[in-house]
Amino acid sequence: MNNFWDKLKKPLYVLAPMADVTDAPFRRVIAKYGKPDVMWTEFVACDGIYATREKVGMKDEENPLMQSLLFDKGEHPIVAQLFTSNPDTMEYSAKLCAELGFDGIDINMGCPDRSIEKQGAGASHMKDPETAKKVIQAAKKSGLPVSVKTRIGYNRDEIDMWIPELLSQDLAVLTVHLRTRKEMSKTAAHWDYMPRIVALRDKLAPNTLILGNGDVESLEDADIKIKESGCDGVMVGRGIFGNPWFFNREIQEVSVQEKMRVMLEHTKLYEELLPNKNFSVMKKHYKAYVNGFDGAAELRAKLFETKSAQEVEQILIDEGVLGE
Repeated sequence: MNNFWDKLKKPLYVLAPMADVTDAPFRRVIAKYGKPDVMWTEFVACDGIYATREKVGMKDEENPLMQSLLFDKGEHPIVAQLFTSNPDTMEYSAKLCAELGFDGIDINMGCPDRSIEKQGAGASHMKDPETAKKVIQAAKKSGLPVSVKTRIGYNRDEIDMWIPELLSQDLAVLTVHLRTRKEMSKTAAHWDYMPRIVALRDKLAPNTLILGNGDVESLEDADIKIKESGCDGVMVGRGIFGNPWFFNREIQEVSVQEKMRVMLEHTKLYEELLPNKNFSVMKKHYKAYVNGFDGAAELRAKLFETKSAQEVEQILIDEGVLGE
């Protein structure tokens, strides 16, 4: 197995997988303006991939699930995040990702969405370690390095019970969102728990990299968290919203005009790469890009009414906020 993780310099700064956020157009923008050490896709349903391709016979170019697995060569190294409780559909999907040219497979074992949990996937894996391990073993048949993203427990701190189960699987990487499923993202991430996780890794699986996730506000903040906790790197989620420059240490400040120019570039890429996806998905990005300056609220309100990149561009021109 060619484990690309072994070639990366620590500490690591990586992009979190986020549904309807870290899609192909946004990742392409991030790769251009502030590329992290590793990219992650949105999470994709293994059961859905298998059903649409093998049972329905849907063409890949018409399949929204396959659109979630689009990536550009400039995004390498890139990891496909998958979810399921079915080892067979995991094996199928992971092998497909290997064929598509992904560098690794990540399994979501922390998502608190109820529709995902009803399938026995996401955070539900924390209640069924045996199935979790079968799914991991199925993913490994792809020949790609396998990682897992999870939480510190379901309703409470279960680090000492749950984390060793995962470390027993010889993972390339284990990313821990430092909250329980019950806490969602409503409380501060428990970074003070990370040394315990690192100690378990050192004892049980010294070759597995440990990444921390939760409340990473800047690269400087990431550096502090890594130093104080002893982990191998951080995964950044919400901090990337409206800020494709997050991972770029050379950029200290971005003008409003530059933000608007890149927002428009992002919008045009969205239309180009995901022509069948609802345009309203872009509006969560507008909320993040258009923030913190005089007139932002009024401009956001106008952008929320748009239905195309052309309309967005015209508003930016009319408002005089578009960079050269």
